[in-house]
Amino acid sequence: MAIVATAGLATAFTGSTAGAANRAAPLPASGFNQPAAVQAEQAQTAQTAAALGLAGGEVLKVRDVVKDADGTEYVRYDRTYNGLKVVGGDLIVKRKGEAIGDVITVTYNLGAKSVGVATKPTLSQSAALTKGAQAAKFKATGNKGALVVFVTPAKPVLAYEVVTTGVKPDQTPSVLHSFIDAKSGALLAQDDEIKTGTGNSMYSGTVSIGTSGSFTMSDPSRGGNFTTDLNGATSGNGTTFTDPDDTWGNGSTSSRQTAGVDAHYGAQLTWDYYKNVHGRNGIFNNGQGARSRVHYGNAYVNAFWDGTQMTYGDGQGNARPLTAIDVAGHEMSHGVTEATANLNYFGDAGGLNESTSDIFGTMVEFSANNSSDPGDYLIGEKININGNGTPLRYMDKPSKDGASYDCWSSSVGNADPHYSSGPLNHWFYLASEGTGSKVIGGVTHSSTACNGATIAGVGHDVASKVWYRTLSTKLSSGSTYKDAREGAITSAKELYGADSAQCKGIEAAFSGISVPAGAAACGGGTEPPPTGDNLLLNPGFESGAVNWTGTAGPITNNTGRPARTGSWKLWLQGNGRATTENVGQSVAIPASATAASLSFWIRIDTAETTSSTVYDTAKVQIIDGGTTTTLATYSNLNKNTSYVQKTLNVTQYKGKTVTVKFVGQEDSSLQTSFVIDDTSLTAS
Repeated sequence: MAIVATAGLATAFTGSTAGAANRAAPLPASGFNQPAAVQAEQAQTAQTAAALGLAGGEVLKVRDVVKDADGTEYVRYDRTYNGLKVVGGDLIVKRKGEAIGDVITVTYNLGAKSVGVATKPTLSQSAALTKGAQAAKFKATGNKGALVVFVTPAKPVLAYEVVTTGVKPDQTPSVLHSFIDAKSGALLAQDDEIKTGTGNSMYSGTVSIGTSGSFTMSDPSRGGNFTTDLNGATSGNGTTFTDPDDTWGNGSTSSRQTAGVDAHYGAQLTWDYYKNVHGRNGIFNNGQGARSRVHYGNAYVNAFWDGTQMTYGDGQGNARPLTAIDVAGHEMSHGVTEATANLNYFGDAGGLNESTSDIFGTMVEFSANNSSDPGDYLIGEKININGNGTPLRYMDKPSKDGASYDCWSSSVGNADPHYSSGPLNHWFYLASEGTGSKVIGGVTHSSTACNGATIAGVGHDVASKVWYRTLSTKLSSGSTYKDAREGAITSAKELYGADSAQCKGIEAAFSGISVPAGAAACGGGTEPPPTGDNLLLNPGFESGAVNWTGTAGPITNNTGRPARTGSWKLWLQGNGRATTENVGQSVAIPASATAASLSFWIRIDTAETTSSTVYDTAKVQIIDGGTTTTLATYSNLNKNTSYVQKTLNVTQYKGKTVTVKFVGQEDSSLQTSFVIDDTSLTAS
């Protein structure tokens, strides 16, 4: 470990590669090994796709696997359709055990259970390229495009992904992804890989970096983190920094090593935080360190990490390397987001993406315990980005920067991600420290809740662990603030218990930023317990597939069809192809019963146009030993636009343990969806 003097370093803020759902190259980057768990899951993706009932042409690719101590696995997949990348086609399979048949729940991004579209475009590729270049608003040095399936909140559509490269008027580089509807030519979304900002100077103090040999800027204790000098190039691997005496840089840009120190130091602090706190072995969780690449060019110093790209400069023609700890943690955390939830960089997801990096950049700063840069809830406070000593962002009151939002509303997702990040930053502060005024890291912080409540914080360690679990097991590329609330409360229950102070603090903080309550709640579980003498467990499906067995996938919180209550329901069929799905639960009906009835609510919608022919059916059955009895059959002819309650007599089964079973069957074309919720089996 070398002691490195870096006093007086100047810096500027940041840019990163974010929203990787919009880019073609899967993570991890070329040259990095896939974790063994990912390789094992990838080997059985064809069987998984079949078990989930995915349509022909849909191919799964494993991005990440998280395994709990009790054996529960969260496997995250991306999809292609007929060879086209599906932007926003990601899904999460939760299962208990490694067998494909052990699926508990499936969460589809934006409810996109199926991503099939007609793959013949109306718009020509040349027209799409022109539209993409026009949308870039800078002189393009490169422009290329390819067809993709783009998942919108309404439905998947065929689109062109146009990637335009060039330099903006302020001399920052740009790699802009524009998604152009391949039928209408409409611009669906944009995402620039390089996010940039500007700043002035800071004082970092003396730091230690991991080196090896005699001497190279490579750190074998952290998976082989290494830092290279691109010598003016903007691509390639560069040459690993070396030094004869293991004392690096001189605290100014006159030494090329100085920027290398910044990148290397930031990489090691971030590695240590994720490893020591979350058990994550590097950005890609595969035990390999990051490659940091440093480039001096024009008015900017660029540092590249595999998975993220950062651009530093002050916009005044002065090259300035990075030294701020929270900035380094912020940027490398974009890579962790990319490797896990893969959050978009637009809409609500854009704000969640940016705030996630603020949260973990802040936690890296707390974890570093650097006396020259103590932990606080200000972002980039050492950079002096505004020239007056104020930080880039404030987590205790985001609106203090003049543009960020304190509270969530449906309009927040229309803002730049740096500003729509405000509500989640505010949530993290409230969850960590609560309301009121206090001094943290030598800085006075003061926060109020949007709903006027008094909130007691549960500590930043708890809040960050809850958010990491939410990021890695609950969120997908198009997740919203409402999804974040559901995921965080569920994660807190899993980590600390439903009745814990930690869970209640996480929940209160989301209410404190005006995100409305959903199905997940502390204290009472995810749904109220059965009322009266209901003999069915998890009767409203709000705990997912718990207590129910059968086909994986139909019990879902997919938003493509509404639940009657809560957010989960049983959604049979709706596939538009020949399939059969079933879900059942074993239940004992008391011998003392004088009457017993099975009731449920059902909603049926169909694409079938006939008024006389049955094509698709849902049956309600009782299995008594080796005998199966169909109590009722519903079909495409019974379509209704709202839920209708049905009650069936099951008194004849008193004194027996039977299986209540719902079975859906669909023919080869035109979907019918049978959605069932709020089941009950009562005996009197």
